Amino acid sequence: MAPTLTTAFARRWWMAVTAIIENLLFSAVLLGWGSLLIMLKSEGFYSYLYKPQLDMSCLTKKTVHAMKPLLPPNGPLKMNGWLICKEQDEMLNLAFTVGSFLLSAITLPLGIVMDKYGPRKLRLLGSTCFGLSCLMIAYGAYKPNELSVLIFIALTFNGFGGMCMTFTSLTLPNMFGDLRSTFIALMIGSYASSAVTFPGVKVIYDLNISFITILVVWAACAGLVFLNCFFNWPLEPFPGPEDMDYSLKMMEHDMTPQQCAKIIKPLKTQSFLKSVVSPIFLLSAVTMSVTQLRLLFYMGAMNSVLESLTDDLNTVSLYSSIFGVLQLLCLMTTPVERHVCLYLSVLCLFVKILTLTLFCRDVVSTEERRRNAGTERHRK
Repeated sequence: MAPTLTTAFARRWWMAVTAIIENLLFSAVLLGWGSLLIMLKSEGFYSYLYKPQLDMSCLTKKTVHAMKPLLPPNGPLKMNGWLICKEQDEMLNLAFTVGSFLLSAITLPLGIVMDKYGPRKLRLLGSTCFGLSCLMIAYGAYKPNELSVLIFIALTFNGFGGMCMTFTSLTLPNMFGDLRSTFIALMIGSYASSAVTFPGVKVIYDLNISFITILVVWAACAGLVFLNCFFNWPLEPFPGPEDMDYSLKMMEHDMTPQQCAKIIKPLKTQSFLKSVVSPIFLLSAVTMSVTQLRLLFYMGAMNSVLESLTDDLNTVSLYSSIFGVLQLLCLMTTPVERHVCLYLSVLCLFVKILTLTLFCRDVVSTEERRRNAGTERHRK
C-alpha cells in the first residue's frame, strides 16, 4: 500500500536524502560517457568492426602485387585484448547519441504524465528501466561479438530511466517550505553530478572487478530504489507551494475551503500556450538547448579528440575520469546559486565561451597536424 501524503510528509527528510543519493547514482549517468566508452571498448563491444586498411602503394602500371594491410608499427591497437578502431568509436557514439537524446526529448511527455499520475508510478518505472539497462549491458558483455547491438536498447532504457528519476525528485522539495529552493538546487546539482558515477565505476573496474559483476550489483541497487519508492512515496502528487499554504491556513484557523477561499486572494494564472510563447520562456529554452547540445557534443567527441592528441590510452582514460570528477562540483555549488545567481550566470557564460573556444582550437590544430602529416607522407 502506498503511504498517504501525511505519512510522506513525516518521512520527507529520509526521502530527500535518498533522492539526492539516487540521483547521483541513477539519473544522468550518461554524462560520464567518456569512462563508459573505455570500459565498453575493453569488453569488446563492436570490436568485430575492425578492418585493416589495405596498402595500395604496391599497385603499379606494370605489375600488380597482393595488397597488404597497413598496420601500426607495434601492430593493431588493442584494449584488454580486444581490437579497437574508428568504426567501433562511431557505432558506440551513435548509441550514446540515442541515449542522451532521451535525456532531453522525453522531458515534456514526462511532465504531462507526472502532472496527471504523480511521481510514484514514474519513479517505479524509471528504476525498473535503469535496472534492465544494466542487465542488458552485462548480457551484451557476455558475448560482445553477437550481442553488441543490445547497447542501443540499454542506453535508451538508461536515458529514459534516468530522466524519470530526475523529474520525480524535483517535486519533492515542495514539502520543505522555506527550504524549497535549496532542495531544488540540491536535486539539480545531484543530477548534473551523476557524471561522476561512471568514472567511479571505472575505478572499481580497474581493480580487476568483473564488468558483468559491477553491472549486476548496480541493477540490484536499482531494485533498492524501487523498494524505497514503493514503501515511501505517496500515490498522490506532492502539493505545490500555494496548495501547502492554503492547507496550512485552513488548519490554523479551522476554516472550511469556502471560507478560506474568500480570505486568500487567488493567483492570476495564464494558459499553457501563452506561457510557452512568452519571451522569457523562449529565451530560456534556446539557452538551455544550446548549452545541452554543446555539453553532449563535447562529451561525445572528447575521447576521439584525446586519442588524436596522444597514443597513450592511459592518458585518455585519466582525462576522461578528471572530466567526470569535475562534474561533482555541481552538487557543491548549486545550493548557493539562489543567492549569487546573476554573478554565477555571467561566470558560467564566460567559462562556456572559453571552454568552447579552447575545444575548437584543439580540433582545428589536430586537423592541421593530420593534414601536414599526410602531406609529408605523400612527398616521401
